[in-house]
Amino acid sequence: MIDLTISIRDHPDAPEHVFRLVATDGNPAAGSTLPEPGAALSAVERFGEDIFFPKPGPPKLCTQQYGGPQVALVTGTFHGRPVRSTFTLTDGCEIARWNAMGPLLGGTAT
Repeated sequence: MIDLTISIRDHPDAPEHVFRLVATDGNPAAGSTLPEPGAALSAVERFGEDIFFPKPGPPKLCTQQYGGPQVALVTGTFHGRPVRSTFTLTDGCEIARWNAMGPLLGGTAT
């Protein structure tokens, strides 16, 4: 089961937009409020394990680029595991995370 709440702000002082993704048996379920819950579920199933629960590894080198002031907080459960993950666009690594989860965060996957 997947039950995630997504809180997105266009910038720190902007109003918060809140969406929800609920899925059971690999399909979006009642209670999902994302515009495209099927695409969001696909992104979460494909990238969620690595993004929500990263394994320790060597340090990453991230490009120093700024993608914008948007911030998203994803909370809830992913296959029974608690999730609390913040997404930003503050450098190349964070932009890549955001893009991977694009459908969950209101965009498209790249």
